[in-house]
Amino acid sequence: MALDEKEITKQFSNKKIIIPILFGLTVSALLLYYNLSDVRFEPISAATVGTAQTYQWVDANGNGVIDLKQQNEFVPSPNGDYVRITYKEILKDIHWTTYTILWIVLAWSMMLLRDVMYMYRIRALADKELSWRQSFNVVMVWEFASSLTPGVVGGAALAMFILNREKIALGKATALVMITTMFDNLFFLLAIPTVYVLVGQSTFFPPLEGKEILGIHFGVEGLFWLAYGIVLFFFLFLFTGLIVRPQVVKKSLLVVFSLPILRRFKHKAEKTGNEIEIASQALQGKPFSYWYKPFIATAIAWTGRFMVINFIIQGFVELQLADHFKLYARELGMWILMLISPTPGGSGVAEYTFTVFLGEFIPLGTAVVFAVLWRLLSYYPYLFIGSIVLPRWLNKTSRYSSIEEE
Repeated sequence: MALDEKEITKQFSNKKIIIPILFGLTVSALLLYYNLSDVRFEPISAATVGTAQTYQWVDANGNGVIDLKQQNEFVPSPNGDYVRITYKEILKDIHWTTYTILWIVLAWSMMLLRDVMYMYRIRALADKELSWRQSFNVVMVWEFASSLTPGVVGGAALAMFILNREKIALGKATALVMITTMFDNLFFLLAIPTVYVLVGQSTFFPPLEGKEILGIHFGVEGLFWLAYGIVLFFFLFLFTGLIVRPQVVKKSLLVVFSLPILRRFKHKAEKTGNEIEIASQALQGKPFSYWYKPFIATAIAWTGRFMVINFIIQGFVELQLADHFKLYARELGMWILMLISPTPGGSGVAEYTFTVFLGEFIPLGTAVVFAVLWRLLSYYPYLFIGSIVLPRWLNKTSRYSSIEEE
């Protein structure tokens, strides 16, 4: 079955756009509701002396740990050392200033930097067969598709269609999509251990209870390294197929999908193997500069994406240089989990992981508000732009070729 205009329009209709928006906003609303209904106790500061009822910690559960979120741990006392604060009160203290707006504009500029780097990358990998205008269309439509598909899928099928529609030969279009995926994975594979060594384990991972998967208990660190292993597997798969031995990868796929439980997918596995062989042939004889320049652009693009969060928080909180490095580390962990998210564009997962990984860097109870602001700058615009660019782009581009999906 060919991936054509009719199918593209169906897969990325307005109904499909609404789903991730509703999902993300619903998760955000639920998180906000639970935050607003909670309370917290904080040590008395100069700003709160004489302004509120004071409380004394009584260690009700006898564990010797001061849990600022447990109301039964604190009792009213005229000589208490703590005050009771609700999340609603904290939200009221958030103020938009000129300083805040400046940092929000800088955060938005980081998204522009990211898009420019992606345009440069795809244009360089295509040997400048794409103009800057074409590169813009490709990136916007690709981002639109990625926003409506799970992170592990990433809109690859549509990406090949886009490039082929822009008169990039099928083999080369397949190669470009695989290379960009490989570069994205390589960035995380290199950046994570580097930053992990620099900041340490205690900074890299947030305190969070673990989860049980297939009967095995994973803490935050375990879940993270599980995701890292998946990304490593995909990178090695693509690297071996594109650069080292495409024939070996194809044969391995056929062997694996010859198993009785997977046999019904053998046809698709064979198709994938053929695409890898074609892509590998298109990359033969490429100079070293063909590889390192787009990869540098990839690293800059991802760093720009991360700085969006740093600059948003900087607009409301006075961060030190060390805090920015800590945020960068946490964002690496947050994003690698989002890469394997089963939801469209990471909707819901993104908002939740933001509150978990970055909540300690922002005012108490405001994590959800910051998460929504972040998504308004970095996610929802692509749904809006893509919904406009895609139909116009389909009308303007000629039918050069189509991609066989099966």
